[in-house]
Amino acid sequence: MAKKPALGRGLDALITMDDVQIQGSSSINEIPLTQIQPNPDQPRRDFEKEALEELSASIVQIGVIQPITLRKIKEDHYQIIAGERRYRASKMAGLESIPAYIKTAEDESVMEMALIENIQREDLNSIEIALAYQNLLDTLKLTQEKLSERVGKKRTTIANYLRLLKLPAEIQMAIRDKKIDMAHARTLVTITDPAVQLEVYELILEEGLSVRKVEEYVRAINSGEKLEDLLQEKEAVKTIKKNVRKASPEEFELLKNHLSKFFQAKVQITCNDKGKGKISLAFSSEEDLERIIGIFDQLKK
Repeated sequence: MAKKPALGRGLDALITMDDVQIQGSSSINEIPLTQIQPNPDQPRRDFEKEALEELSASIVQIGVIQPITLRKIKEDHYQIIAGERRYRASKMAGLESIPAYIKTAEDESVMEMALIENIQREDLNSIEIALAYQNLLDTLKLTQEKLSERVGKKRTTIANYLRLLKLPAEIQMAIRDKKIDMAHARTLVTITDPAVQLEVYELILEEGLSVRKVEEYVRAINSGEKLEDLLQEKEAVKTIKKNVRKASPEEFELLKNHLSKFFQAKVQITCNDKGKGKISLAFSSEEDLERIIGIFDQLKK
């Protein structure tokens, strides 16, 4: 069985792909920047100014090391297939032309090529990748399985990216701007209510929650618990800890009543003159014990 072309071989490896109709010379040409236009379907949308300035400074010193890839759309007019970042940096550097490979490609192949090139270089954020996958599915009328073969990614990987597009726009923008990472987003997707997704998202930003902590919240929410109840329990735990730190022997009765109400169980507190002691909880049945243990499990989280 013939091996699939590996993504690591670079964009030229696409020339051998049966599904992508590409032909033309691989010789390097020097093309005036005025004759080049970006691809409107380029999957990459964000170009960091600082990174472009650094690349531009490098180009001023040593020139463009890696040619960009273009396709000819009419006489003396070219469209970028891969390398828009180098094209932009070259314009900033004041270059009049740029080295380029000229390829002949079908319209439906251009975005696919640009997507693969950017994935190889890890230049796209998660939302850009998701949008590009969706565009390819819609444009080329592919299934996720077929697309996975075309771009060399697992179908589950593609599905995980596409699910990000179901999140509210505010969260999608946060992923794009790297306020939260892909792991946080994948957890938020499992919440069915967009309003709750936004509430948990805000909590992530406010408290800097780890992915593991978000997963715990989401599991509880998907089991039927309300986020506000989970947060109230958390505040109750804080109050208990605060009271324990500050309590004097005379205040233990008040603390005992507070704990009894929180655990819905009879509580006994003993304390010696040195401040050492113990807290005991009474339970009336095995079911009552399991209920109390469940509360401790929540406190551990």
